[in-house]
Amino acid sequence: MGVGGKFWDLLKPYARHEGPDYLREKRVAVDLSYWIVQHETAIKATHVRKPHLRLTFFRTINLFSKFGALPVFVVDGTPSSLKSRARIARFFRFSGVDVSGLLVAEGVSSERNKTFLKCVQECVELLELFGMPVLKANGEAEALCAQLNAEGHVDACITADSDAFLFGAKCVIKCVKPNTKEPFECYHISDVEDCLDLKRKHLIAISLLVGNDHDLNGVQGIGLEKALRFVRSFSEDEILNQLHEIANGSSPSLQIVSKVVDEIMLCPVASPAMSKTSHCSLCGHPGSKRAHFKSSCEYCGTSTSQGCTRKGEGFKCNCSSCNKGRKEKEQQKHENWHVKVCNKISAEPNFPNDDIIQMYLCNKHGNFTADDDLCLSWRCPDIDILVDFMDFHQHWEPSYVRQRMLPMLSTIYLREMAAKPQKSMLYGQYVFDSIQRVKIRYGHQSYVIRWRKMTSTAGSIIRTNSVEESDKPQEEIVEIDEFNDHLDEDTAPQIHIDDGCCFLLTDENMELIRGAFPEEVERFLHEKELKASKRRKGSGFKNEGSDEKSESPKSKRVQLKLTEFYQSAKVAAIHTKQGDLASYSENQEDGPSKEKKKVSGSNLPKSVRRRLLFM
Repeated sequence: MGVGGKFWDLLKPYARHEGPDYLREKRVAVDLSYWIVQHETAIKATHVRKPHLRLTFFRTINLFSKFGALPVFVVDGTPSSLKSRARIARFFRFSGVDVSGLLVAEGVSSERNKTFLKCVQECVELLELFGMPVLKANGEAEALCAQLNAEGHVDACITADSDAFLFGAKCVIKCVKPNTKEPFECYHISDVEDCLDLKRKHLIAISLLVGNDHDLNGVQGIGLEKALRFVRSFSEDEILNQLHEIANGSSPSLQIVSKVVDEIMLCPVASPAMSKTSHCSLCGHPGSKRAHFKSSCEYCGTSTSQGCTRKGEGFKCNCSSCNKGRKEKEQQKHENWHVKVCNKISAEPNFPNDDIIQMYLCNKHGNFTADDDLCLSWRCPDIDILVDFMDFHQHWEPSYVRQRMLPMLSTIYLREMAAKPQKSMLYGQYVFDSIQRVKIRYGHQSYVIRWRKMTSTAGSIIRTNSVEESDKPQEEIVEIDEFNDHLDEDTAPQIHIDDGCCFLLTDENMELIRGAFPEEVERFLHEKELKASKRRKGSGFKNEGSDEKSESPKSKRVQLKLTEFYQSAKVAAIHTKQGDLASYSENQEDGPSKEKKKVSGSNLPKSVRRRLLFM
């Protein structure tokens, strides 16, 4: 949830939709709870065994291999007593129970339910087998994600809790849609500051007014729009102090709002202050109606003999007296509005909550500080143990697990080859053979790589979808725009058979292949250019041949009419009758109808030609 009052809708216009390479070679902190809670949606859509493990399995592989990110997973620690009280209040509110008399012991933290904690523990075990770094927060996971982002340990956070900005996050990825051209919905704090003129303490003040995960109610009668307008009246350095002063009543609220309104609304006026003068009821300008009958006023701009013009509907006088009166009314309106807001704030008990403010401003949400050198490392997966783990929990066959892990293993192999070229094999069995073609998926290009198997081990066979492609013409560029299921299960590797040899096909990033095998990329591009030049020459030769034999009915590139292949007796009869009719019209030219045009069979109406056809 995060900040209440539909806070994400306020930030929605300033979201950036980034492409699939946005997180490539970047570190990203992932709120693991954000993934786990989505397993309920998976259960509603399809019945699968332990969907939280399935989601974590496929999303980790896609995030690491498909998007090229380096994920750091963060789990929740012990929730605060405020969070526990708010969670219980939310449960009773959704259940329709009155929570006015609800009491929770101070200083007592309520752990999450055991079922959720078990799901978290299983996902953590899976991620550790993947070799991913997993950190545990002291309290909220999004708080530690924000701290990692603010201190530069990661480049972005993946979480749906909007209060990550209150904890100091700089870039938050709210939503990941892998089956689109722009899968990442990103929010940058710099855009929020520039477009909405809101700093971090402004956001904290808004959360205190409209409610948050630790205080669901906020201030009664103040919504997001009203809170946004109120906090903009103060600078970042004074907004929290002003909330304390207004709530405590230590300074008169009217003096505070008068000072603010004076800075916002008042503008310098050239003429000195004066009382409002009388205005003409005819034209609406300063002066009397009797005087304007004799001579027009200076505002109307008409001749003296014509007099003033009658004012139109919705007329507003722009004289100094009227402008001053309108400004005073607007100022009084704003003062009254600020007074009402201040009265609502002062009427709220225990506002603002200093514990919530200190929690948002704290920068110690993990077992390290900003001065510590946090070491984040990514290890190679423990394949054998991971296969046994998924077999035990998901009842998956070992070959299926190895098959789905192959994109992650190939990404690790290519990164190692790009960093330090050496003679090694993918998974100890496959060697790089060649680049088959360029593949375009959702507007993103990638190479289809052929891996040749060198050894055969009975216990490590990878089951794939065998596809006989030796007789199929291979295109240079293949576009695919398919929709995967909501569990983010990616396309499995396929088998390509060529001249009796079996190859494994995977989709790899083009820059990663260029860094690992630059010579192979140059060879592929050279062969591609040769094929393109031959194709251009062949098409030019065929075009010349078709020009020379354009009259031939046996052309292979031009589809002739059906009547040119099968001559019909009716068509011949039509031509004969049309010729007779044309000759008859020529004989009639010497008669009295010489002024008529020459009749042609092609100019006859369709109805006449139809009657001639069936004569």
